[in-house]
Amino acid sequence: MKLTAMLRASADRAPGAEALVAGARRWTYAQLVADVDRAAGALAQLGIGQGDRVAVMTFNEPEFILAAFGAWELGAVLVPVNHKMKPPEVAYTVGHCGAALGIASPELLPTVRAGAPEIEWLGTSGAEGFAERLAVAPPFGEAHADDAAPAEILYTSGTTSAPKGCVLSHRALTQLAVLLSLNLDARRDERMLVAMPIWHSAPINVCVLPTLFMGGTVVLQREYHPVETFELIAAERITTFFGPTVAFLAPFRALAGSGREVADFDFSTMRRWLFGGAPIDAAAVERIVQTYRPGGHYQLFGMTETGPSGAVLLPHEQQVKPGSIGAAAMLGARMRVVDADGHDIRPGQTGEVWFLTDTVMDGYLDNPEATAAAFEGPWYRTGDIARMDDDGFYYIVDRLKDVIIVGGENVFSLEVEEAIATHPRVADVAVVGRPDPEWGQQLVAHITTSEGADLTVDELQDYLAPRLARYKIPRQVVMSAELPRNPSGKLLKHQLRAEAASEPADSASGG
Repeated sequence: MKLTAMLRASADRAPGAEALVAGARRWTYAQLVADVDRAAGALAQLGIGQGDRVAVMTFNEPEFILAAFGAWELGAVLVPVNHKMKPPEVAYTVGHCGAALGIASPELLPTVRAGAPEIEWLGTSGAEGFAERLAVAPPFGEAHADDAAPAEILYTSGTTSAPKGCVLSHRALTQLAVLLSLNLDARRDERMLVAMPIWHSAPINVCVLPTLFMGGTVVLQREYHPVETFELIAAERITTFFGPTVAFLAPFRALAGSGREVADFDFSTMRRWLFGGAPIDAAAVERIVQTYRPGGHYQLFGMTETGPSGAVLLPHEQQVKPGSIGAAAMLGARMRVVDADGHDIRPGQTGEVWFLTDTVMDGYLDNPEATAAAFEGPWYRTGDIARMDDDGFYYIVDRLKDVIIVGGENVFSLEVEEAIATHPRVADVAVVGRPDPEWGQQLVAHITTSEGADLTVDELQDYLAPRLARYKIPRQVVMSAELPRNPSGKLLKHQLRAEAASEPADSASGG
């Protein structure tokens, strides 16, 4: 089924039910479908048609959803763009996907126009903005119906420094909506709060699409803020919330000294708390489970390449296996954990996690070599290393790919290293992740300089600020006479990771 057909099916069942909320703006399913038709009409007037890519870089605004479904109605492809990116990063993403049009929040227009001036960029609102064009556009109507066609290109870091575009079809994403609704025991009256950045695979594909599939209500918070998020849960009678670990732990710090506690907020309507997107230790899970009540707690483990689908640790399992990703894949998928020879591991052993699922990507955009390397037959190789305990539950212990996850954000170390290497005093650099109880991981830069002079963390952060998104900038610098390498010259990052895990940070963490 095509994604717009999925939306129309929910509108057929309950046209007057509330579909979308963004502040004071509200849509029933009938109204949302009507606006999607006009969004498709507005995009068609701008020359968008089947197969074209539309880059969308916004905060959590309803225009993101309208642009997405409008593009899908035309058979065009949504390319969500990280709103934290700097112009060089925007240039790469837009150039690599070949976007024909861009839509951005008004305050982000200077960044996107500096990064990709070759395409037209519309603000989500304002003079000649997308919302204004949508209001007067003729409805396009359902036309393109190929559910095998690409729906999204989601960019994720991989085994090279350049981010790769995961191509996901309508069929994969509608199947994902079905599977997640089943695994999370979703109902037709769900009210899903989307506070995490909507351009991420989890907010758009795990939160928005299953909720609209079920006929529930998507409530958008423009940007996450711990106290405001809690207040919105009560005001909008939210039933489900998703966030990385930091979204659950940050409120403790935000409320410190205010005389208020998490328990003071009204969570009486909550049915489920979803967390994932970064390594989570057992102590953090225990604190989350004991604090955020009522509602069941689900730990999700997946990756952009699989939709994301993967594994889920269910509420009753949280009590006995906190920090585990579960003993098997979620319903509708299969999981194997295999050793270097491709054999399933036994208790006490470690191996790479593989998934078999119909929600998997078609491949990496214009990168057949990386696509081939990511699969073993029909199985997707995650690059994550898990250990099996005596009861058959798995725990992530390492990553084959040099991806560092900071507050749910994927950071590829080579990309950061290449930016640091342009500093005139840097002779050699290696970036690794340091475990962080709140953010999952933080970045540590091991640096040698050509002049023998130290490079402070403040100097490095100032240098990288216009070059990298903030979450990609290291929070700690370790000066070294030389970096550990093997005889062939390859960096021995496992040594640096071990050092980072055993030593406290020299500077405060942040996201």
